[in-house]
Amino acid sequence: MKKRTSLLLLAAGLLLISCTKQEPVSAVIERGLQTATRQALLMAKELENQEDKFPKSVKPDGTLETSDYRWWCSGFFPGELWYLYENNPTPELKKYAEMYTQRVEPAKNLTNTHDLGFMLFCSFGNGYRIAQNPHYKDVLIAGAHSLATRYNPTVCAIKSWDSNKNVWQYPVIIDNMMNLELFTWASKETDNQMFSEMAHSHAMKTIENHFRPDFSSYHVVSYDAITGKAHIKQTHQGLSDESAWARGQAWGLYGYTMMARETGDKEYLEQACHIATFLMNHPNLPEDKIPYWDFNAPAIPDTPRDASAAAIMASALIELSQLDKGALGKQCLELAEQQIRSLSSPEYLAKPETNRYFALMHSTGHLPGNSEVDVPLSYADYYYVEALLRLKLILAH
Repeated sequence: MKKRTSLLLLAAGLLLISCTKQEPVSAVIERGLQTATRQALLMAKELENQEDKFPKSVKPDGTLETSDYRWWCSGFFPGELWYLYENNPTPELKKYAEMYTQRVEPAKNLTNTHDLGFMLFCSFGNGYRIAQNPHYKDVLIAGAHSLATRYNPTVCAIKSWDSNKNVWQYPVIIDNMMNLELFTWASKETDNQMFSEMAHSHAMKTIENHFRPDFSSYHVVSYDAITGKAHIKQTHQGLSDESAWARGQAWGLYGYTMMARETGDKEYLEQACHIATFLMNHPNLPEDKIPYWDFNAPAIPDTPRDASAAAIMASALIELSQLDKGALGKQCLELAEQQIRSLSSPEYLAKPETNRYFALMHSTGHLPGNSEVDVPLSYADYYYVEALLRLKLILAH
């Protein structure tokens, strides 16, 4: 009897070990890429005959919400297609990547938006890196010149929004850090230091005014257009002006990690490390490492998550882990892997042919505005695929 009991306990122990053993991260990555590829191709075919449309989100009635090239998200779907083609270079993926990239081209002449980095560099930038189409380079350089028209040498930053002039004189949002990669690329490609100088001054101005002592950031800082000094600090899409809006923190982390990579400037690397430390050690970061829409949301845990913030964070943390070779870098990679595992689980990764053909569920766009709450978003998919490929590349080496 005692022997049988011992065998039962041993069997139970082995079962527990087998149940808790983690799936190899390589298998997680491949599952995510396969799902993203299948969904993206279905999406591409659905919108193929709508010559000016891009996937944006899902409407409250469950139908697909689209945009034209003028929406700030227009570059994400073609950029995702280029990433998927890079991973699996099939003629079908290339055809759709080229098709949807071409739809973004009119954005190169826009001067009424700061989002040209999102719009052009995610699409044409990835396309040029992968396919080396010389026309793509011309489009990117034209877009960089258009973006440069929004730079004010008194403020030393790129203006984000033209609206709400009765409240803000010269608003700059943390998201704008993401558009600086277009400038750093253009500076190298054209040997025009104007672009790199603009990127540097914008990044330094943002360090000076957007961040609190704990390295959380405001969403919007408005500057006096005459003196160049900050006069309003707010968090437009977060809970409150002093809260840590999740995606805003992710934009800052990604932006300074990118600037550290592009310039080799230690101050940018230090800033990225400080932001990463704030995020990874935040007491309100859930166990699955997918942030709530705002780190200070009062209804935690009964409040929406933001898978897009997690995807942006994961991609940035993976890259930061390769720039910081110490203990922090290791911690960054470990947390990013946790985020990838969570995003690739049934809780967040859609079943094929569901979710209106987006890959990820449960993102939050603008909760205070009751806009895009607990829905799929095109940029969540883009940064998820980017994070998968960055982690896959590390594993390959």
